[in-house]
Amino acid sequence: MNRSHCFRQTAVAVLLVTTWGFVLPVSAQSFPVKPVRFIVPYPAGGPLDEVARAVGQKLTPVWGQQVLVDNRSGAGGSIGADVVAKSPPDGYTMVLANSGPITINVSLRRDLPYDPLKDLAPVTQIIGAPMVLVVHPSLPVRSVKELIALARSNPGKLNYASAGVGNLQHLGMEHLQALAKIKMNHVPYKGAAPAFIDTLSGRIDLQFANIVGVIPHVANKRVRAIAISAARGASVLPDVPGVGATLPAFDLDGWMGIFVRAGTPQETISKMQRDLAAAVQSADFRERFAKLGADVVVGGPEGLAKIVREEIPLYAKIIKSAKIVAE
Repeated sequence: MNRSHCFRQTAVAVLLVTTWGFVLPVSAQSFPVKPVRFIVPYPAGGPLDEVARAVGQKLTPVWGQQVLVDNRSGAGGSIGADVVAKSPPDGYTMVLANSGPITINVSLRRDLPYDPLKDLAPVTQIIGAPMVLVVHPSLPVRSVKELIALARSNPGKLNYASAGVGNLQHLGMEHLQALAKIKMNHVPYKGAAPAFIDTLSGRIDLQFANIVGVIPHVANKRVRAIAISAARGASVLPDVPGVGATLPAFDLDGWMGIFVRAGTPQETISKMQRDLAAAVQSADFRERFAKLGADVVVGGPEGLAKIVREEIPLYAKIIKSAKIVAE
């Protein structure tokens, strides 16, 4: 009896180990089995919203589940990122983020309710998109050098917009002013879209704007592009130099990447990364955003983690130097 009992126990144990060893990878490979919530931490109509909706349209047929874009804006992207940081670690809530809620707010907001390094897990970067320094056509400048000269002769009279206090657009302009030793007035908005609308209308003189969505307005001359924030420039605007051509210490790039809750199974993250890579590297997706000046960049979790590690001290320095305080 004892020998028979032991045999049955051993058989059951072997069956469970075999079953679990088989079921777990299949479970990861079958992700998702229900709709996925795709958080955009900024208002609808902005650059990240446009990219997220395009990605969602690609992933829905691949996953056989709806990818539901949910705009949760506020606090420089922190509200949306916090939704993911407090979600179950299963991959069913993901966020398309940029530097704001990931590498800027950690130094800007003392009450940040999450730790981007501990509470969020990188999946992959999907877009590389620098900012463009644009001015309203009524402003008599066509280069950074001319802008600096105008600002010096009219201290405190030029107004620039940003998507909010501490946003990358704000930090970029503060960094430029510090290097050029000029002073302009900051007019913060609740999101990139309303900020850009007022620059288009002429209520605002200039701003750094994400290149996604700006190109059509540059083409029809509603705004004038005078510089690219990244030293690498932008292929879609080959005649527009980097700010660094005038101010060599200036080199700020932009990116968009996907994060999930830390603790999400690695098998799930790996599948998400593979499916996202296939989606954004498709010819139609690449062509669509290349026309807007954005490059598809899929670096996986390691590549995105490297960006985060390098940017946090960079923006901490700018924030401290400019004495920027969150609203």
